[in-house]
Amino acid sequence: MTSAAEEAPLWQPGPDRIAAAAVTRFQSWAAEHHGAPAEGGYASLHRWSVDELDTFWKAVAEWFDVRFSAPYETVIGDRTMPGAEWFPGATLNYAEHALRTAEDPLRADAPALLHVDETHTQVPVSWSRLRHQVGSLAAELRALGVTPGDRVSGYLPNIPQAVVAFLATAAVGGVWTSCAPDFGARSVLDRFQQVEPVVLFTADGYRYGGKEHHRADTVAELRRELPTLRAVVHIPLLGTDAPEGALDWSALTEAATEPVFEQVPFDHPLWVLYSSGTTGLPKAIVQSQGGILLEHFKQIGLHCDLGPEDRFFWYTSTGWMMWNFLVSGLLTGTTLVLYDGSPGFPDVSAQWRVAEQTGATLFGTSAAYVMACRKADVHPGRDFDLSRIQCVATTGSPLPPDGFRWLHDEVADDLWIASVSGGTDVCSCFAGAVPTLPVHIGELQAACLGTDLQSWDPEGRPLTDEVGELVVTRPMPSMPIRFWNDPDGSRYRDSYFETYPGTWRHGDWITITDRGSVVIHGRSDSTLNRQGVRMGSADIYEAVERLPEIRESLVIGLEEPDGGYWMPLFVHLAEGAALDDALRDSIKRTIRENLSPRHVPDEVIEVPGIPHTLTGKRIEVPVKRLLQGTALAKAVNPGSIDNLELLHFYEELARKRR
Repeated sequence: MTSAAEEAPLWQPGPDRIAAAAVTRFQSWAAEHHGAPAEGGYASLHRWSVDELDTFWKAVAEWFDVRFSAPYETVIGDRTMPGAEWFPGATLNYAEHALRTAEDPLRADAPALLHVDETHTQVPVSWSRLRHQVGSLAAELRALGVTPGDRVSGYLPNIPQAVVAFLATAAVGGVWTSCAPDFGARSVLDRFQQVEPVVLFTADGYRYGGKEHHRADTVAELRRELPTLRAVVHIPLLGTDAPEGALDWSALTEAATEPVFEQVPFDHPLWVLYSSGTTGLPKAIVQSQGGILLEHFKQIGLHCDLGPEDRFFWYTSTGWMMWNFLVSGLLTGTTLVLYDGSPGFPDVSAQWRVAEQTGATLFGTSAAYVMACRKADVHPGRDFDLSRIQCVATTGSPLPPDGFRWLHDEVADDLWIASVSGGTDVCSCFAGAVPTLPVHIGELQAACLGTDLQSWDPEGRPLTDEVGELVVTRPMPSMPIRFWNDPDGSRYRDSYFETYPGTWRHGDWITITDRGSVVIHGRSDSTLNRQGVRMGSADIYEAVERLPEIRESLVIGLEEPDGGYWMPLFVHLAEGAALDDALRDSIKRTIRENLSPRHVPDEVIEVPGIPHTLTGKRIEVPVKRLLQGTALAKAVNPGSIDNLELLHFYEELARKRR
């Protein structure tokens, strides 16, 4: 929570910016046409958006001119969660909307995509070229026998070909799914084998950290282990020839073909995303063409305030939901910046260099990157021309207060800082960016429109200014339509609806303040509960990692068989630092004075590194299971971890403690 000294906003939008924001214009229009409140600003609009859920989403569809090829009978049929029924009777196509800017002769030759790699060579792809490549590839997919509902997979970096392959898949009504090429074969197969793809798009490798990483052997293994494949398409990123039996990318995309868009039901699957899968097979999360279309129009057009004049950068890979979110920037006619490379090569300023080069207006990154820049004492506002950046958005983990201050001081003092939080589960945000609201240090600006976000106590009572479970009490269009291979829906229900039947419980601790802003405290399934006082792990990390000696940390709370509670703090030290008594005392004093005497760790233990999921999130629950004595093979899915060797440290520690 913020202290009294931090009650004043860090940033406040001026009246001109508020008036120009799309969400302001939407509210005025919705007031005139749909009975939305004309006064009261964002808070009144949000209240209306959840109280009048049907009318709000109808208004979103009209405002963004969603093209229904067959009309809907009602906005929401059955609104039970899980299983809410959206726009029954309607048909449409996501890719048609993503490519319609190309229909404008004034925009056809403008860049839809800007691709940048580690050489910082910038390659534009125009709207007309993107549309024609998608049309050509969609026709070839149909010729290969791909029909609506067939799965098409990509083992690709963040390159224009990945966007083309996804949009062509959506155009024919196929179901897209992708993994980044830094995933090993086992990790990819854990995901793709569940959905049985019929086509695989693959690069021969990728460049990262100044090196070439060849993937021919991994691709060969994927081909052997995916018997449903009818075709493999080779993209020669490293210049190699297509392997035997693979199709050549350029041959499939060279025809200047107008795309044909399969009109599919609103709830037709668009893609399959995957949970991190740290303790078992990743959940294969299915989201719909219509649900994603409406949710992303709302998020990108209203919350991110992006339009045709903008350039949208987010550092991501094709293995993270933020790639899917980034691609949806095409819906609002926005130019996408696709960066394929290391976030820290040749130095930690790499992402800022991309922003300068491409003229990014929304700069999306991780909280971890912001804090790494702060620790490295870089000065992006001084060293780069970032004058076009209107917003810096962060996700992946809560942005600590020091991250807000650093962005304000080192990028621009008139900077909209949007810490956002949502999940792969909805491929969207529950809370985050609002261009018309102030930014308070350490807080997400507000719950998103159409999202009835609440903080609940264990009995299901709403809380204000207190820590509780993040719940969503009314359906959102992008909630999963199902999990793959979950015929009775039991795994889906158990994942989100077991604790509070009929209400989505996400698994995060949050506080909703009396002004409507949101503070994220970390995962509730790894909560630190000492003497009845609950605290999220993110609060510990924010305090400890202010210390220059600490590169990263991991905290675990362990219920002991004898009724005791052991809370170790694992620290990965900065180069040259030593974990001596002085540093231990400094760590404990920092937690005691900034957080709570109850949450001072019982031990501070140096580790060679902190293990993460493949999308960069610290893994707390598997480490907790290892420390409780669970065998490594049962505690964690090895294919979901960035460095499995790091887990042997915790396994050995558990043996020593027994």
